[in-house]
Amino acid sequence: MDRRKFIVAGLASGASVIANSQIGSGAPAGASARKFKLNYAPHFGMFKNHTGDDLITQLQFFHEQGFTALEDNGLPDRPVADQEKIGKTLADLKITMGVFVATKDFDNPTFAISSYKPELRERILKDIRNAVEVSKRVNARWCTVVPGCHDEKLDWDYQTASVVEMFKRCAEIAEKANLVLVMEPLNTRINHPKLFLNRIAQAYLICKAVNSPSVKILYDMYHQQITEGNIIPNADLAWDEVAYFQIGDNPGRNEPTTGEMNYRNIFKHIYHKGYQGVMGMEHGIKVKTKEGEQAAIEAYAWCDSF
Repeated sequence: MDRRKFIVAGLASGASVIANSQIGSGAPAGASARKFKLNYAPHFGMFKNHTGDDLITQLQFFHEQGFTALEDNGLPDRPVADQEKIGKTLADLKITMGVFVATKDFDNPTFAISSYKPELRERILKDIRNAVEVSKRVNARWCTVVPGCHDEKLDWDYQTASVVEMFKRCAEIAEKANLVLVMEPLNTRINHPKLFLNRIAQAYLICKAVNSPSVKILYDMYHQQITEGNIIPNADLAWDEVAYFQIGDNPGRNEPTTGEMNYRNIFKHIYHKGYQGVMGMEHGIKVKTKEGEQAAIEAYAWCDSF
């Protein structure tokens, strides 16, 4: 599973939804029986056997299960009216909006060569300006930036300097809107072999060079288990620049307890470090049935019961 599939799946799950919602302009904010310690964020389509495709029904289900946040990678591609209705429902249910993808390219160099291509630089800045407008509709504080592929013909240090410079330009826009651009290191061994950014320490160096409150790290633990492991120590080392976490067990990129990662200990460590942000559930469900979806929810309940 890669990010492109998450975006497509999320959009497909809501293709006809909001216009047909039976909730109307308001949504009840009934209390959930389950209280998680951390702010886990499912995405649209995750529990489709329980909810169907209607986005508002899905948000209600997330709320009823105790989830307090949402991710929607493909949010910028939804109609503005749908974004606004999602934002209204999130506010009614007191659900925090997690990340959406502001700008990405999984096939070509972008940030790594933007210093040498003004037209490419402007395209990226246009994406960031659009992300600011999207964030206002759903009260989002974070958005994901995937800074493209590396250039095989250009020295790595020149590419790093270009990435830093591009993030500085993006930060000038994001800071004015109090929006945090979270750069995501992705694994190159299984999912994204050509990408420039793949390690936490690499992202940490870029954040320090940019030196902006609006440029931080998205620590996707699935990707980093593949790339470098050492999940907890690396989180500690980069802690002052980490603004967001994402979850996925390895192998398989499914819910916690389905792979090799000890998410109960990882969640406990993150919680006791004082983290109060969003924990994005950017993974699939191992058993794609209603019972499998319920098992995934219970896996979160168990991992959170430290």
